[in-house]
Amino acid sequence: MNLPDTFLLGAATAAHQVEGNNTNSDYWAQEQMKSSSFVEPSGIACDHYNRYAEDIALLADAGLNAYRFSIEWARIEPEEGVFDDAQMAHYEDVIRCCAERGVEPIVTLHHFSSPKWLIAKGGWEAPSTVEYFARYASYVAQHLGEHVHYVCTINEANMGLQIAAITAKYMAQMQAMAARAAEGTDASDSGAQQEGTVQVGLNLQGLREKMMAQRAENIEVFGTDSPQVFVSSRTPQGDELVMRAHQAAKEAVKKVRPDIQVGITLSLHDIQAVPGGEEAAAKEWEEEFTHYLPYIKEDDFFGLQNYTRSVYGKDGVLPTPEGAKLTQMDYEYYPEALEHVIRRVHEALPLPIIVTENGIATDHDEDRVEFIRRALEGVSRAVADGIPVKGYMYWSLMDNFEWQKGFSMTFGLIAVDRATMERTPKPSLGYAKLVRQS
Repeated sequence: MNLPDTFLLGAATAAHQVEGNNTNSDYWAQEQMKSSSFVEPSGIACDHYNRYAEDIALLADAGLNAYRFSIEWARIEPEEGVFDDAQMAHYEDVIRCCAERGVEPIVTLHHFSSPKWLIAKGGWEAPSTVEYFARYASYVAQHLGEHVHYVCTINEANMGLQIAAITAKYMAQMQAMAARAAEGTDASDSGAQQEGTVQVGLNLQGLREKMMAQRAENIEVFGTDSPQVFVSSRTPQGDELVMRAHQAAKEAVKKVRPDIQVGITLSLHDIQAVPGGEEAAAKEWEEEFTHYLPYIKEDDFFGLQNYTRSVYGKDGVLPTPEGAKLTQMDYEYYPEALEHVIRRVHEALPLPIIVTENGIATDHDEDRVEFIRRALEGVSRAVADGIPVKGYMYWSLMDNFEWQKGFSMTFGLIAVDRATMERTPKPSLGYAKLVRQS
């Protein structure tokens, strides 16, 4: 592979998914609810909060030179306007640990989870969130230190619209299923199929079964029956609000540290069309990517996140091809998607690109190695053609808490024993050295 010596080859995590005991966050609150749609709580997760030095050492020893991780807003500002310097000092230690190991830290300010107090004040549909997020970003920027050169403001800023779309489709299917059941015809559930079209761990079946009970309990926990967490179904107004929050956070970081490169990450599918599906595919790409261009075209880089493709016919997205290999997340195994998306993004947005997430949930590590090989070959071809791809972060460094699906999805380069927290590197972790040598 023809990747430059300066290429950032690394792995990614998110604070809530690996650190553990994120007790002041909205996700923690939702996990503890009696009517929770989470299959299990995060608990101590991977105990990365205490074991980060061990994990970064494993990453560096395997030949990786970059680590994308998130700072947890709910730890930094556990109460509105109250900043915890000791918690910020923890992340400063993580950054120093990276530097000591020759690893480039890529910091994400928000990766899905938010302070519980923010959600009680309206969450990601409230205009006040823009100001709150900018204030948090400013505080963090003042403590990042000289070793941080890249900051992602918001992870998968478009996720709310994707969830809104698939939730609407799923609920419509549930209504149709109920009607068929009343008629005595087929009433099979299609939740797994819908979950496999969005790049985050959802449990739509659990959501449907517990919806009414959740509404009542949400009032007790958040003061509203419909808390607007980051991965709630987003309105067009909320979508714009997220973009304004990104811009405000970028401005806040740049005011403190103008040298830091600031960008955002979006969840993108390789959107393809069969004859007759061109219009539906174009509409989906516009919603997933191009309508964000006015808000991000002046960024320093773009964080590209891709796991699979979506193929559209005249009536919308098509089922996965018969006989196709599926991952644990019910995604089609299709590593070529990454190169396709890189090229398409570059046509519309001539910014440096960092692949901030790309990976596979599987019990078969040989499939993971092959996925990474084919994905990186595509990256190498893009680089050879002059596309400024600066890095590739595999998701994820370790098996972790995949949101509503719990710990059952194994994305990691490192296995984590749930009882002992012992780390066991998989052969895929060592593949980085082979990439560097090839």
